Amino acid sequence: MNIIKANDYNDMSRKAANIISAQVIVKPDCVLGLATGSSPLGLYSHLIKRYQKGDLDFSQVKSVNLDEYMGLTHENAQSYYYFMMENLFGQINILQENTNIPNGMAEDVEKACREYEQTIQSLGGIDLQLLGLGNNGHIGFNEPGTPFEQVTHCVSLTESTIQANSRFFDRLEDVPTKACTMGIKSIMMAKKIVVIVNGKGKADIVRKAFFGPVTTDVPASILQMHPDVTLVADAEALSLCDI
Repeated sequence: MNIIKANDYNDMSRKAANIISAQVIVKPDCVLGLATGSSPLGLYSHLIKRYQKGDLDFSQVKSVNLDEYMGLTHENAQSYYYFMMENLFGQINILQENTNIPNGMAEDVEKACREYEQTIQSLGGIDLQLLGLGNNGHIGFNEPGTPFEQVTHCVSLTESTIQANSRFFDRLEDVPTKACTMGIKSIMMAKKIVVIVNGKGKADIVRKAFFGPVTTDVPASILQMHPDVTLVADAEALSLCDI
């Protein structure tokens, strides 16, 4: 595992954007696995600026998103479809038909999950998967206890994850309790993985995930077994790690 220490959030975002930019330049038709939430916002901002300067071309890139809430339409400002359009897709030249996000409004959820997994395989797999790190060690919406061999599936979110996500909603009761997410096996099959983490609040889980035992109690710990993982974290997030 490669660890890149950043000074702060912006430095983390810039360093992670460098890795993704290199992937797009080296392989213009690459498949990017993308994430949502507050962690990648700075990274996406850097990618947009580089596109606007003419340094990056996303016209051949294909993307697959990690997850989507169940029950939120594309027009809902808290859906991950809306997030990606606002914070990346709508500001670069990626083709809409080349972007893939789980269908949160599917009537047959299990079928939708199977089809999403098939989509990933039909693209030839993921070249680079971007991940954040949940407070309880979840990656995507794979909560503690999720089997490592799990592929794309529907999950019931834990109370801690619902509470963490409630800051994006007007009321706690508005936070979706279910989501469709790539499974841990789906993530681990990516050729390269980049994890971004910042803040002192993540220091303990960073230590457990990357320097503790590999266990389903800390889903991200399986990343220790992947052959090409880069952790980009700021000094505060790495403050409990002996590096």
